[in-house]
Amino acid sequence: MKRQQHALLVENYQRYLATGESGAFVSQTADRYTLGTLERLAAFGARDARRAATLALGLMADFSSNATLGKALTDGDRGVRLLAENGIRDLWYRDGTVEHRWRLQDIIRRNGAGQCDTVIRLATELIEEVPWFAEAWNQRAIAYFQGCEFRNSANDCQQTLELNPYHFGAAVGMGQCYLELNDGWAALECFRRAVRLNPSLEAVRMQIDHLHRALEEPKD
Repeated sequence: MKRQQHALLVENYQRYLATGESGAFVSQTADRYTLGTLERLAAFGARDARRAATLALGLMADFSSNATLGKALTDGDRGVRLLAENGIRDLWYRDGTVEHRWRLQDIIRRNGAGQCDTVIRLATELIEEVPWFAEAWNQRAIAYFQGCEFRNSANDCQQTLELNPYHFGAAVGMGQCYLELNDGWAALECFRRAVRLNPSLEAVRMQIDHLHRALEEPKD
């Protein structure tokens, strides 16, 4: 792609920063750029081009761009990392058909309301229909955790990570499960995995330091 076209994407991005109009940014970007081009720019462009492309993917792409945003979580530029973290969470919901996504949104709403048993039933039905839908496993893991079924929750977190190796949220969740199961060393490894995936998880870094000190302290 010509430098002039790269400059156009950056101009669209700067205009978005000034106005906050995401709809206009998406429309202007979609008219000129394919998702494949945006993925290449997110990975190999100059700093502002990477920021613009990462933002665009977070707003426009589906789960097929997950690896690109997952790698952007460790970009050398903090702005890119923040945009990737915000965008990738939305990508995790954009898998499957429109019906699958609608059912997932219903599950997420019910999880937020603490309807654990209902979520487990609905998520299980969705998993049986589309077992590759990583976020369905993650939502069931959340429901299991809220219901204090920590072993089941950890297993679902593990399955989430097998389907989506960039899901730092599942790595954190699995760590919390192992804390509840009194397995501090397993929890520590999960938290470290989460930080390797997303170095911006400062609260998890603090938890790692605290847990490591606690585990290294001599027992009476």
